[in-house]
Amino acid sequence: MRKTILIYGLIAGAIVSTIMVTSMHIYKNNPDIEPSMLVGYASMLVAFIMIFVGIKNYRDQSLNGAITFGKAFKMGLWIMLIASTMYVITWLIYYYCFNPDYMEKFGEKILSNLAREGASAAKIAEQKAQIKMWSDMYKSPIMLVLITYSEIVPLGLVVTLFSALILKRKPDGENNQTIIAS
Repeated sequence: MRKTILIYGLIAGAIVSTIMVTSMHIYKNNPDIEPSMLVGYASMLVAFIMIFVGIKNYRDQSLNGAITFGKAFKMGLWIMLIASTMYVITWLIYYYCFNPDYMEKFGEKILSNLAREGASAAKIAEQKAQIKMWSDMYKSPIMLVLITYSEIVPLGLVVTLFSALILKRKPDGENNQTIIAS
């Protein structure tokens, strides 16, 4: 089970990390393109397909087609944790080594868009305060780690839950009928 968890966790982590770095590189080098939450979450979902594949592979290859919800959920959690940790580590390296002014540039882009859309001075000031709060939180490595985990873990939990529910299966020989004594 550990080998399966490690393999599929590393594959999922490589997928989500590669897409994240590639998209951030594109956004950084093309100021006209805006970061997309849709792209980010879609890449996480694609990576988390490995949770389903890993559980199914283990169930079918090692457990003769049967797995409990608990065991499937536990496997999914470990795969998700490995992938999420790779995502967090990749973001920390990318942020600190290659894009340390990310929050400032992202904040400027948000404010520029608001001004272009004709937002009120009050709305711009409110957004500026929020950007300052997020920038201050990004200065703390611990907060940066927590924020980054909070981006990916909820989706991973949902995929893990659905995968465990879909893939749970009792052994073929186990009778699911209730016997009524006469």
